[in-house]
Amino acid sequence: MILIRLFCEFFKAGLFAIGGGLATLPFLQEIGQTTGWYTQQDLMDLIAISESTPGPIGVNAATYAGFHACGVTGGVVATLGLIAPSIIVIILVSKVLEKFKESNLVQHIFYGLRPASTGLIAAAGFSVVLATLVHVTRLSSDPAGAFNWFGIMLSVVLYLAIKKWNRHPVVYIAASALAGIAAGYLHIFG
Repeated sequence: MILIRLFCEFFKAGLFAIGGGLATLPFLQEIGQTTGWYTQQDLMDLIAISESTPGPIGVNAATYAGFHACGVTGGVVATLGLIAPSIIVIILVSKVLEKFKESNLVQHIFYGLRPASTGLIAAAGFSVVLATLVHVTRLSSDPAGAFNWFGIMLSVVLYLAIKKWNRHPVVYIAASALAGIAAGYLHIFG
């Protein structure tokens, strides 16, 4: 019975907390007061933990509150309750968009958005490459020292490895992370 109530309470929070995680806080406060699953101090701890862990605060908070109320199963049920409204809305919106898929106007809009999104992704990628491989502030005073030679060599090695071996991207990400950790530990970065 408590699991059903957990799901329903967090479903309501997910349904009406428009605007993301912090918008769920009044609902979480009300849930704690009406159910007794957690106190006001527990809610403050919940907020602190949710803010300091990766992921959306609402999901982290629901997981914490559900776990606090009913263990691991409660954490899963509360989290599912919180995200269920969003999933339902996304499915409904996709069904509506499916009806307009054949519309010439919609096709032209999406066609126009492709180069814009490609440009934004390319600009973000360029910014990351520039920030990682070049120390722009050193370019005028020390051109050779402005480049992160280890990072450049790692990029070349990864590029060649990708060309030679067709592995899952996670393998290359993990290898890069390990190389970066090792380089940082050995103080190779400039």
